[in-house]
Amino acid sequence: MIRFNLKRDSDNRIISFSLSGHAESGPYGYDLVCAGVSAVSIGTVNAIESLCDVHLIVDMEDEGGYLSCTVPARLNQRTDENIQLLLQGMEVSISSIAEEYGKHIQITHT
Repeated sequence: MIRFNLKRDSDNRIISFSLSGHAESGPYGYDLVCAGVSAVSIGTVNAIESLCDVHLIVDMEDEGGYLSCTVPARLNQRTDENIQLLLQGMEVSISSIAEEYGKHIQITHT
């Protein structure tokens, strides 16, 4: 099972997220749930770094299906708003995958 955790601050801003585990919804290399979640999350990280010119704090391990990402503090308001929009888009995409394949994804908010 993929575990997706979003952490928000007191202003409801997404300040970090983590993914761990594997969906195990198909054979290795053919698991569409893992592929979809990976594409959405890594695509979001790449979009933030490329479009917002912000280097996120990223920890990733291929073996365990682990990705952790933290938004740096003290960004200007426009950059922060852009990052939040991209992260919210990621949340919507992963939630949509979970609606269809809920037994393979667990979403928590802290």
